[in-house]
Amino acid sequence: MTECKDEHILNTIDSPADLRKLLPEQLTEVCAELRQYIIDILSENPGHLGASLGTVELTIALHYVFNTPYDRIVWDVGHQAYGHKILTGRREAFHTLRKLGGISGFPNPAESPYDAFIAGHASNSISAAMGMSVASALKGEKERHVIAVIGDGAMTGGLAFEGLNNASANPNNLLIILNDNDMAIDRPVGGLSQYLVDITTSQAYNKMRYDVYRGLRKMKLIDNNRRENILRFNNSLKALLTQQHNLFEGFSIRYFGPIDGHDVGYLIKVLNDIKDMEGPKLLHIKTKKGKGFKPAEESATEWHAPGLFNKETGERIIVHTLNEPQLYQDVFGHTLVELAEQDERIVGITPAMPTGCSMTYLMKRFPKRAFDVGIAEGHAVTFSAGLAKEGMIPFCNIYSSFMQRAYDMLIHDVALQNLHMVLCLDRAGLVGEDGATHHGVFDLAYMRPIPNLIISSPLNEWDLRNLMYTGYKEEKGPFVIRYPKGKGEKTDWRNEMQLLPIGKGRKLHDGHDVAVLSIGPIGNEVIQAIKEVEEEGLSVAHYDMIYLKPIDEALLHEVGQTFSRIITVENGVVKGGLGSAVLEFMADHNYTPQIRRIGVPDRFIEQGSIPELYKQCRMDAKSIAVAIREIISKNVNIITT
Repeated sequence: MTECKDEHILNTIDSPADLRKLLPEQLTEVCAELRQYIIDILSENPGHLGASLGTVELTIALHYVFNTPYDRIVWDVGHQAYGHKILTGRREAFHTLRKLGGISGFPNPAESPYDAFIAGHASNSISAAMGMSVASALKGEKERHVIAVIGDGAMTGGLAFEGLNNASANPNNLLIILNDNDMAIDRPVGGLSQYLVDITTSQAYNKMRYDVYRGLRKMKLIDNNRRENILRFNNSLKALLTQQHNLFEGFSIRYFGPIDGHDVGYLIKVLNDIKDMEGPKLLHIKTKKGKGFKPAEESATEWHAPGLFNKETGERIIVHTLNEPQLYQDVFGHTLVELAEQDERIVGITPAMPTGCSMTYLMKRFPKRAFDVGIAEGHAVTFSAGLAKEGMIPFCNIYSSFMQRAYDMLIHDVALQNLHMVLCLDRAGLVGEDGATHHGVFDLAYMRPIPNLIISSPLNEWDLRNLMYTGYKEEKGPFVIRYPKGKGEKTDWRNEMQLLPIGKGRKLHDGHDVAVLSIGPIGNEVIQAIKEVEEEGLSVAHYDMIYLKPIDEALLHEVGQTFSRIITVENGVVKGGLGSAVLEFMADHNYTPQIRRIGVPDRFIEQGSIPELYKQCRMDAKSIAVAIREIISKNVNIITT
């Protein structure tokens, strides 16, 4: 951990109350120190760098102007809130960011009263802050301010527009701050993003309008009942004068900006000017992602979450070993290009994660057949459904935890019509340092009840390629493939692709004491566990199910007839997934084996490295070996984990 020197102002700030004791002219130095502190810590403890560097001045201005935590600041995605964490009593713990037992990488009310709302998935801030603002009014807390801080990338999400629409229709004093850095993770796409780059509003006009409005209120010539009509007239007048209509004022939301988001003094002035205005309002600030660290400014995507780096030279520290396996996402990306070269009907779709899921390879090879739809998971699924309906073969790639946002679209727009498309769920299972908001552990359980879905997971990279090929070739409806974050198992991953019969698993290892049934790459932990217990003379059969749905009933009959002890292993919640499916089958067919389910227990799992979390959930090879010994000796509760 890099410590602040005693003479640094930042070292004296243990809460926003300390910040508010400073003179305005001291805040520029605090900004510099805070920015450097973030760089110092993240160079040794990897996290999301660029977004938080861009919001340093905004963070300081917000906590300087508003009485937090009584006043609520709702951050939209916590990537931009590292400075907020440091200023709100977590400076000394900041080096534990995203580590097991440390502080979360995202705002979480359970961690601090300054974290007003959970912030791991984009676009929820306006809706949440709107609810808080209305609640404050209903409780008579007229002095409480509620601020939503949302990025331009998150503004493409449909939930943000639902919140804007509601804010315009219900009485509230919500302040929305649009942090416009022209970047999400990859560069944002769509008409709205370009609109935010081009939009201009006269600061002089805003001041004149507010002065006139305040004067008319004092003269009692207008009241709140007539405010909306006057606001619409003012908006029309502005559109006439500027030759530009303002989207947000079209929602009857007062718009201010854009202003320089890196001028802390001016930010404070503007926030003080507008904070007590009645009605919903939006302040549009322009910032630069990675501000203050040249490499991050010049390559925002690469420095979104850069890992270890040299803070002096800007060199990223990437440790390579010879003949190391590829990332699962890269195997997906390269394989998709191979398939697209075979069939011009294949297209790729991703919601704002082309780099993260490696859709970039298809974008480079076939730019007209790859689509980044922005932070809009529901749209990504239904857009893919429309493509499939007209005979294309979409490969829609969405992180497992983000797929939760498109559940209705999956049921109504895809499964109900039994459309032929391949849904690839990246980052399935425990993902590590991003923690509870990003673990993709629910998909097996929430997808299994949906008719028409084929649900699969590969043991390794060969199987990922084979499943992609099978999903493409077998036109039997929607085909789901889930795979984890990180590297695979094989250095020679580019196999000759072949069909994997739908609904068929396979026996990987023979044995007679106990049967272990696994699905997906977590099966490699089982393989290691079996090697360990075999040295003790135990005999373990291992079945790789490959498909959760349709599940291999012939294989399950074999297991039910042969074994009195069964263990299921999955990188997902134990309630509703593979273990539940096996329990149901055995009960339905009057088999009565002792069954132990291994997977993610019924609680939200914190951040930590993947090996640490596997161990915590007793899903690692050592823990699986213990479970095997225990069920054979019967000294265990055998029904649930």
